[in-house]
Amino acid sequence: MPVTLFLALGAILFCIGLYGVLTRRHIVVVLVCIELMLNSVNINLVAFSSVGPVANVTGQVFSLFVITIAAAEVAVGLAILIALYRNRASIDVIKHDLLRSS
Repeated sequence: MPVTLFLALGAILFCIGLYGVLTRRHIVVVLVCIELMLNSVNINLVAFSSVGPVANVTGQVFSLFVITIAAAEVAVGLAILIALYRNRASIDVIKHDLLRSS
C-alpha cells in the first residue's frame, strides 16, 4: 500500500480530533479527541518509518514514546476531571472558568 494512504488517514483522523477538541463541551469527549489526535500522529510516524530503501525503526520508537505520553496525559486529565467534578459537580468545559477574574 502506498504511504500516501496512511498519511491521508492520519490527516483525516487529526482533523476529526481537532474539530472535537474545539467544538465539544464535555471534558471526557475532549480527552478522547486528544487521544485520537495523538494516535493519528502515531500512524504518521509508523508510515514515515517504512519509507526509504531500508526500513527504519525510529518512527516506531517515537510512536512508543507518544503512547507513553498519551497514557500519562489521560491519567493526569482524569485526575483533574475527578477533582473538578468533586468541587463543582459538573464536567462541562464552559462552566469551569477558575482563572477568569470576577
